[in-house]
Amino acid sequence: MTENTRDTRMLQGKVVLVMGASAGIGADAARVFAEHGASVMLVARTEGPLRAVADELTAAGFDAHHATGDISVGADVARVVDATVERFGRLDGAFNNAGLTQGGRLDEVSEEDFDRILSVNVKGVWLCLREELRVMRAAGAGSIVNVSSIGGLRGSSGMGAYQATKHAVIGLTRTAAHDNGPLGVRVNVLAPGPTETPMLEQTRINLPGGVEARIAATPLRKAGTGAEVGEAAAWLLSDWAGHITGVALPVDGGFSA
Repeated sequence: MTENTRDTRMLQGKVVLVMGASAGIGADAARVFAEHGASVMLVARTEGPLRAVADELTAAGFDAHHATGDISVGADVARVVDATVERFGRLDGAFNNAGLTQGGRLDEVSEEDFDRILSVNVKGVWLCLREELRVMRAAGAGSIVNVSSIGGLRGSSGMGAYQATKHAVIGLTRTAAHDNGPLGVRVNVLAPGPTETPMLEQTRINLPGGVEARIAATPLRKAGTGAEVGEAAAWLLSDWAGHITGVALPVDGGFSA
């Protein structure tokens, strides 16, 4: 389809699964995907906030549904992927965004906390990939966007466990891109810088002064928004990015430049 004739909404007619959709980047991205024409299945652990986002989109005339689930539990992930296919008949795209933050030097993090953040940020992304790819490989098409962090592309002090998991997400993404490109499935990853979300507020607590220092070192001199991350994800999920896979794309106002 030529640029002059294609629909200007990048995700028109697509079905997109959004993990971690009850707040922050996930909720904002779900709104962006719907505005770009996608039918969206929203997933998070907590029913109340998740239903509120789904109801908001439905009231605005968008095709949105929701299902609760924990991405660190394999049976939950399989269930919500199957529910998406049952409801919409297919799965064209997935946005794997759910995650935890963790402050403290590596030697200060407890074993329990280290296991907890790994179970969500790494194992959770792997489980999402496994179940989404099960459907997309069978269909011979699909696009997945994972969410890492600018902390997955570089090192810094004070958030070692979190940064380790975000490096791992980039590794999972690149491997999945190699494994599944021949089968028609693209897999990319976003690396947001400081983004105004509830998680950023937690980072301000975990790393006093760290967020402001990063913003001051950012060429655009501001934190990003969830909608800006969502727009980048929408493009990667769309056919407009049809020859792009295995990319770790910073959405960081130039912080990594």
